[in-house]
Amino acid sequence: MNKRMLALLSVLLVAAFVLSACGSAATPAPTSAPATQAPAPATQAPAPATVAPVDLTIWHGYHAGGSEEATINKIVSDYMAANPNVKITVLEVPFDQLFNKYETDTAAGGGPDMYTAPNDNLGSEVRMGVIAPIDSLVQGKLDGYTQSGIAGVTIDGKIYAVPGIAKAVGLYYNKSTISTPPATTDDLMNLVKSGKKIGLITGGYFLWGFWGGFGGTLMDSTGKCTADQGGFADALQYLSDLQKAGATFDSDEGKMETAFTQGQVDMVISGPWVLGDFEKALGDKLGVAPLPAGPKGPSKPMMGIDGWYVNPNSKNQQAAVDFALYAFGKDGLTLYENNAGDPAARTDVTPTDPLVKAFADIAANGYPRPQSAEFGNYWGPFGDAMTAVLAGKATPTDAVKTACAAMNTANKK
Repeated sequence: MNKRMLALLSVLLVAAFVLSACGSAATPAPTSAPATQAPAPATQAPAPATVAPVDLTIWHGYHAGGSEEATINKIVSDYMAANPNVKITVLEVPFDQLFNKYETDTAAGGGPDMYTAPNDNLGSEVRMGVIAPIDSLVQGKLDGYTQSGIAGVTIDGKIYAVPGIAKAVGLYYNKSTISTPPATTDDLMNLVKSGKKIGLITGGYFLWGFWGGFGGTLMDSTGKCTADQGGFADALQYLSDLQKAGATFDSDEGKMETAFTQGQVDMVISGPWVLGDFEKALGDKLGVAPLPAGPKGPSKPMMGIDGWYVNPNSKNQQAAVDFALYAFGKDGLTLYENNAGDPAARTDVTPTDPLVKAFADIAANGYPRPQSAEFGNYWGPFGDAMTAVLAGKATPTDAVKTACAAMNTANKK
């Protein structure tokens, strides 16, 4: 074998040896996974977050069996269906007991999570510490509400309720017996003298508008009573004369409203909270007009705002506000307007019923309910003054003088 062949054979033997050695050796495992390797799948998906159950108790003072009660019950039912974690217990409290019960129970550490009512006692309840400010809970959530509605539940710059319904009294009349509603107090007097019947609910609320219609002003800027300086005595004299002409006066609101629906009186002064019931009873025969203007100007009724007020004792304040924003939201207040005749304190709810629109206009031109501590001492003295005059036990001048003195004494003025 020549040298060239021996060299080639040596190279081939070495190559075969190297290949044999590589094939017999184990491939070393990598010390870490490649950067592109996907993580191992989880053996079980994480459990979904659960919504904690919430129990809310709310109170209202709507007429039992009335259209407002039916409306709030539907709203509550719809809300619970959409929010199955929320259970709402509703308690109807007679309106004449509502404020006292709420204030007493809340001051003792109890009460509901929230209640709804006109802002009748808002100022005093804020001063008592039984209403929680809710500015932080409604921040950015009040678009669509009227400025007057928000102002009606604001005390010293803090918001104390979700506003909803603007309420003021107007003159209901039966179109089958009253073709044209009285525009002035003289017109009303002439109608009564002609044999038409009107039912008037006594007290300082329903007939408030007549004070201003005859030029009266209850207080000056310091809270001192000025009713004895004119207007109030003239208004009481007019009401006394109206009674002598044939008008019926009674402190029982339900009695007067029933008399109207049963045709015993042709006119009654009341608010939108009974509009739905009146429409069911009278249908197309029902009319609504502003209070008759007096000799010194329009008779502006007291305008209040219904709100949802949160109890400072509640452990569920945000949940309560969430429901309030639903109940007095666009859809909720549309139900109030269509089912109960309550005009909404919102800019995005348009009444389809012309009588609801009439009450919305009446409220817009009303006298905003005062919330001062001094005003709280108006009710008793002036309610007593009206009762005394209508019973023939005092002259209007003496009754107003006594009432104003009592109010100033109570207010230390």
